[in-house]
Amino acid sequence: MEIDLSPKLAKKIYGGDGGAYYAWCPDELPMLRQGNIGAAKLALEKDGFALPRYSDSAKVAYVLQGCGVAGVILPEKEEKVVAIKKGDAIALPFGVVTWWHNKEDTELVVLFLGDTKTGHKAGSFTDFYLTGTNGIFTGFTTEFVSRAWNLEESVVKTLVGSQTAEGIVKLDAGFKMPEPKTEHRNGMAFNCIEAPLDVDIKGGGKVVLLNTKNLPLVGEVGFGADLVRLNGRAMCSPGFSCDSALQVTYVVRGSGRVQIVGVDGKRVLETTVKAGNLFIVPRFFVVSKIADSDGLEWFSIVTTPNPIFTHLAGRTSTWKALSPEVLQASFKVSPDVEKQFSAKRTAEEIFFPPPN
Repeated sequence: MEIDLSPKLAKKIYGGDGGAYYAWCPDELPMLRQGNIGAAKLALEKDGFALPRYSDSAKVAYVLQGCGVAGVILPEKEEKVVAIKKGDAIALPFGVVTWWHNKEDTELVVLFLGDTKTGHKAGSFTDFYLTGTNGIFTGFTTEFVSRAWNLEESVVKTLVGSQTAEGIVKLDAGFKMPEPKTEHRNGMAFNCIEAPLDVDIKGGGKVVLLNTKNLPLVGEVGFGADLVRLNGRAMCSPGFSCDSALQVTYVVRGSGRVQIVGVDGKRVLETTVKAGNLFIVPRFFVVSKIADSDGLEWFSIVTTPNPIFTHLAGRTSTWKALSPEVLQASFKVSPDVEKQFSAKRTAEEIFFPPPN
């Protein structure tokens, strides 16, 4: 049975005055379940506060919009309070507790992509809240909690029962939250927009890679990521992950056309993608994109910390490594046709500027 690879938008799961939490459902995007991938978005209004929680999945968080503060409590129980802004990526390994706060007028939007192979539900994140109506301690009896915390039961009832919201709250204007510390960004956050470019092709596009070199925690999370900006009407070379990794792509800005080709040379997806879409490329399937006139920007995770890609067009493509005789025999063409083919794309690598 063929799997539906068409791009999907996230759906609202819960929310209120402080903001909302959205997620992609594996029932609508089956590759999430098959690939054990989770995807979600957190949107916080001004004074919105996402209550402390931990997850059953390792994730990468990417700030799509706005700026705010993230609190990350590491397994060694040290709280890192980090200022975050558009373009920041944060690796969140197993065992971390996080909270998120927005004190600005602009909505803070954070994308989460991660691996659910150890999760309770394949293709979905399960978060465990420390407080709120669905907080962990609402499930214990007052006796257990009072003995655990060494408090009177009356105090426990106040602590556990006062927060009547679920997941996200709106704080009173002017409520003082912890201030971020500059030194806490080191090793915790990496801005993909401001970082040196790993690929920069004039008229074609730009790439910034997120890997163990610039964010060591990526190694603990178990996958790498990249931010790709494709110029208007430019093309991304057809390519595939040659180390059995899945590509999970979120369209940040713009629009464009995508084609994916799979087993037996069959095209399994041909569609137009736009900002907010999420789609997944199965292992070894070949994908290519052509941006519309306004360009196309996407953030992707690849399910290995330092992925390796093979491209099938451009100067570094597999074709350029094959001898003329092999190309002639493989395509069943004359030497003249093979020479015409081999003479093209000798300069461009993975992005091709639009034709004149």
